[in-house]
Amino acid sequence: MRKFGKKYQAALKKIDATKTYDLAEAVKLVKETSVTKFDSTVDVSFKLNVNPTLADQLIRGTITLPNGVGKTKKVLALTRNKQEEAKAAGADYVGDVDMLEKIQRENWFDFDVIVATPDMMGELGKMGRVLGPKGLMPNPKTGTVTMEIGTAVTEIKKGKIAYRVDRDGNLNISFGRVSFTDEALAENLSALAEHIAKSRPSTVKGNFILTAVIHTTMGPGVKFTFPGKN
Repeated sequence: MRKFGKKYQAALKKIDATKTYDLAEAVKLVKETSVTKFDSTVDVSFKLNVNPTLADQLIRGTITLPNGVGKTKKVLALTRNKQEEAKAAGADYVGDVDMLEKIQRENWFDFDVIVATPDMMGELGKMGRVLGPKGLMPNPKTGTVTMEIGTAVTEIKKGKIAYRVDRDGNLNISFGRVSFTDEALAENLSALAEHIAKSRPSTVKGNFILTAVIHTTMGPGVKFTFPGKN
């Protein structure tokens, strides 16, 4: 059974476990109950009433939050003919087959996201067993396979995030850091919550979002609600 430290126990006492807070209250409380010395990330966890094994209920997509997420991602751009465009947009690493060989040869993963032009997908397909388990395989549905590779790099650098529901119907997304103002966190969370609510499949019966909880790194969860939740 997990044992919680004194800081966590003290933070937990500030939260009414029987209450579902409004969005602004929840954001203020989650910052007050952060238990780490470093600038913790702030995450939201949605429990969705979906069956991810059904194609129309596999909730996934991307969103660029109004105030970013407090972290700049390292981008690897794979393209044969648009390398200068990718470099100009701020990609950290640019190449084609040579970069894939580097991954295989050196077990190199000093990047967070891969974006690629469609002509690279044949080579990338051979790397599925390596990139897939790490969540690094680019996909047209998340905008990481595109001819507009410069735009894709720019959006990711500005804080564009990708999300995907897990097999149990849970959706976990980071939307900022404790150092953000209450207003910036609330604005990000509101935009994200509204975005997820609008992704409700037409085949879902009853409530779509069963629970919504925010928490910091190693901090306790705070249940919240928002207009248009279901």
